[in-house]
Amino acid sequence: MHRISRRTFLKTASASAACTALWNGVPRAMANPLRLPIGLQLYSVRDILPKDYEGTLRQLGALGYREVEAAGFFGHSPAEVRQAMEHAGLRCVSAHYPLKDLLPKVDETIQFGKDLGLKYIVCAAPMLKDPSHVKDAGSQAARESMTLEDWRWNAEQFNRIGDRANAAGIRFAYHNHTPEFRSENGVVFYDELLRLTDPAKVTMELDCGWAAVAGKNPADLLTRYPTRISMLHVKDFKMSHGVVPLPAPPSTEMGHGVIDYHPIFEAAKKANIEHAFVEQEEFDMPMMEALKIDADYMRALTV
Repeated sequence: MHRISRRTFLKTASASAACTALWNGVPRAMANPLRLPIGLQLYSVRDILPKDYEGTLRQLGALGYREVEAAGFFGHSPAEVRQAMEHAGLRCVSAHYPLKDLLPKVDETIQFGKDLGLKYIVCAAPMLKDPSHVKDAGSQAARESMTLEDWRWNAEQFNRIGDRANAAGIRFAYHNHTPEFRSENGVVFYDELLRLTDPAKVTMELDCGWAAVAGKNPADLLTRYPTRISMLHVKDFKMSHGVVPLPAPPSTEMGHGVIDYHPIFEAAKKANIEHAFVEQEEFDMPMMEALKIDADYMRALTV
């Protein structure tokens, strides 16, 4: 969900080669190959959701979305969230939290999720092992500065949280942005996270868009880790020949950007994907019109 700098993108190994393979124009029209309900990450409507929680959810339900992933509950109780979702014809199956908020309230967060009926609790932002030496430990710059030791420490925290979530009947997942695909001494941080996390305790939510911006091919990741990735974020960006505009690539409607989802969903068919969430982070048209385009794209996608 967070933006990256052009400098970060250019530092990513083999970004240009991967982008050339991925960013080759608008995908052809297709039907949803995963046969999954159309999902939306509610970060997409973060500006209007707190102002009209129930009304916004009803609009999303009317567009054809059936599953959502939360990025904050804005003071609503699990019962209130469940009621709003039911009235909108939606099911909240997952929720995002930064690790800095999870660690001090693991049991409280798990209980909230259990009361709400969540299937997944997702960490969407890691932490430095020792945040005391940075000014803003939660910033993108701090995440970009994370070392292999930091990521290994995060893997330990994920295993512990996953163990406690499992006990409550909830799965724990980690969601990537771009720093995960940096490396140290030839070790790619994302690969190390997968190596060190227990598959029984920690699964992955692959953000295809940010992986592509980091120079990785999401289809390759799905092929390499078919049993470790359970959920997808699907998003599109406006790009030109793999060059990242400053400060980061603009988010756009599915099918209106440069990421070809055909090979990605072809690979996803062979993986264990349970949910796929559209996420659009900014808009240059009325929000609900854009989200309708996204829903229509997902409905028509096939491989």
